[in-house]
Amino acid sequence: MSTMKTALSIAGSDSSGGAGIQADIKSMMANGVYAMTAITSLTAQNTTGVTDIFDVTPQFLSAQIDAVFTDIFPDAVKIGMVSDSSLIEVIAERLTYYKAHNIVVDPVMVATSGAKLIKDDAINTLKCRLLNLATVITPNIPEAELLSGMPVNNEADIEKAAAMIGEMYNCSVLLKGGHNISTANDYLWHEGAGTWYYGERIHNTNTHGTGCTLSSAIAANLAKGYPLNDAVKYAKEYISGALGAMLDLGHGSGPMNHGFAIKG
Repeated sequence: MSTMKTALSIAGSDSSGGAGIQADIKSMMANGVYAMTAITSLTAQNTTGVTDIFDVTPQFLSAQIDAVFTDIFPDAVKIGMVSDSSLIEVIAERLTYYKAHNIVVDPVMVATSGAKLIKDDAINTLKCRLLNLATVITPNIPEAELLSGMPVNNEADIEKAAAMIGEMYNCSVLLKGGHNISTANDYLWHEGAGTWYYGERIHNTNTHGTGCTLSSAIAANLAKGYPLNDAVKYAKEYISGALGAMLDLGHGSGPMNHGFAIKG
């Protein structure tokens, strides 16, 4: 019997399949781990935006997390969209209770389409309860500005903000430099030192779900036992392949081809 590494995604569902839970499952599978989920909210969403959000109850989220951890203990956990304080509290409490490890937090606050995905009070709960449990967090530039309280306009700002957030929350930080542009240069602040990861510039406007996909790929690689620097490197290579496949679906910012390397 082969033993496969496992990862749990705690995030929102994207009905159009390009982001959220759906992207996480595809990304984890493509990166060779078994994916499990605890769904925080349902979204009515497509490539042009989010039209409705329906949160699960804290009790139901807790029940999903319990069901996973008591049967198939995940080798890594990825946390994505959580829009409500009470749900963030449940996640923090349960992950602490189970002593979960390899936790990747994608602090989803703003969708690629610009839609705000989190309530204001939930931002504070996220900061106070969740970020200090993370192995690594993966903010984009707008999210890094919210977390650090400083404007981020260039590479020097990226380095400063990442270190600031890392010190503040006692976690590693992968600050993604390519917000709304296809430059894929990200900066990892880890154990007091910084590393730039230069991604290839891919001229593809279809970037729906890139953040979800990247954080899931990092979680998958941590689950497989890679150190963080390598996990980020391999996740970046995966993203480049998924974007480079040039899938073109939908009327807005379309999804990537998560299964570009899978031959059907």
